[in-house]
Amino acid sequence: SGTSSVNQAPITGESVPVTKVIGDQVYAGTINNEGYIEVEVTNESNDTVLSRIVTLVEEAKNKKAPTEKLISRFSRVYTPIMVILTILLGVVSYILGASLVEATYRALTLLVISCPCAFVVSIPVSMVSSIAGLARDGVLVKGGVHIEQLAKTDVVAFDKTGTLTEGTLSVSDVCLHNDNTRAEVLSAAASIEKKSEHPIAHALVAALELEHVSLVETDDFLAIPGRGVGGQIGEYRYLVGNRRLLDEEQIPLVSVADHNCGFGTMVYVAQEREHLGTIILSDTLRQSSVEAILELKQMGIETIMLTGDSENVASKIAEDIGIDRCQAELLPDEKVTTINDLGKHGSTIMVGDGINDAPALAAADVGIAMGTIASDAALETADIALMDQDLTKIPALIKKARKTMSIVRQNIGLSISIKLLVGILAAFGLVNLWIAIGIGDMGLTLAVIANALRLVRKQ
Repeated sequence: SGTSSVNQAPITGESVPVTKVIGDQVYAGTINNEGYIEVEVTNESNDTVLSRIVTLVEEAKNKKAPTEKLISRFSRVYTPIMVILTILLGVVSYILGASLVEATYRALTLLVISCPCAFVVSIPVSMVSSIAGLARDGVLVKGGVHIEQLAKTDVVAFDKTGTLTEGTLSVSDVCLHNDNTRAEVLSAAASIEKKSEHPIAHALVAALELEHVSLVETDDFLAIPGRGVGGQIGEYRYLVGNRRLLDEEQIPLVSVADHNCGFGTMVYVAQEREHLGTIILSDTLRQSSVEAILELKQMGIETIMLTGDSENVASKIAEDIGIDRCQAELLPDEKVTTINDLGKHGSTIMVGDGINDAPALAAADVGIAMGTIASDAALETADIALMDQDLTKIPALIKKARKTMSIVRQNIGLSISIKLLVGILAAFGLVNLWIAIGIGDMGLTLAVIANALRLVRKQ
């Protein structure tokens, strides 16, 4: 029983409160904003959306097998082969007329050169250097395996609320009706809403302060759960709320066919029986969103937005930031399905911040959480955390990962080619033990480490 507006962003990611009346479904984990409602439990605790989120995270994490390093597999074969070749070189050299000392010396020289130190450390030292460098840039990476996956990125999926947007409402436009001014509409709405704790009230008061419009005294404030608020200003009664409020009060509205107020959350303002205007609220775009999406496109990476918000709101945000495509009105399990489908065509990154994003973060090849604003579930599940909510760090992160893997390949190629060259010379007795140590072993190892340490530098 009852009527109220609730915040179900932790579950669906919607940026605005949702009105709930008798008969509506209410998700476990929903927060009641105003009014009084009695909710009937229709599912057991292990069959709620919130419970399914936890299950989806666990299942997605279990599907992630650790990457088996190429060098580890190579070393298991390489080491015994080189020991056998060293012994054979000594024996063959002795049979072909070399003295026992000379044959042993050649064998020891080849054994020193064949020591796999340089290319065994080529991956870990590069990964550690890269992770350290990223940490200096405010990006925390939980392991080198994620660097490898980042370098292969084909698609980046973004949550909307709190990721591409700030997650806070702001006034985007004011539609004026019946010859009223913008200041009149904003002043009346904000003055009455000031006495409310609703998120919309905070947005209206903030807009009034930005536009330097004064608040006026109000009396007889009344909160109408699930509808809006009312109050007295001077001699007149004002209503501020959704369309349902004005419909129930039988206040005539300007026809949608005659007038389009745009996209967003509509707040209708009425004085007595007259519709003064409509205030459009929208989620505030994060400043770095457009730049980050543009840079990812230039890198040849597809971008997609996954959100639980409505189709109209999602499409408008996607258009504003230039994202390739968007899917709206998704529940957490539907986000996972989408991520799995994207993963069939290439390596996928998921970027999010809320509890509802956790399963998708776990299902993606790499999950990135928005640092300090992210929920505990998102931070725990994600492979990487951005500590300063700057989305331009994502293309920079992918570039750093690609550079890291390039240096890994350089180090492996350098190690194998130099060891092969010096090893051949050693087999014919053209390289002494000291050159083998200085060039083929210790010197080469130090060169590989020095090359990898370039990744520590702050970008």
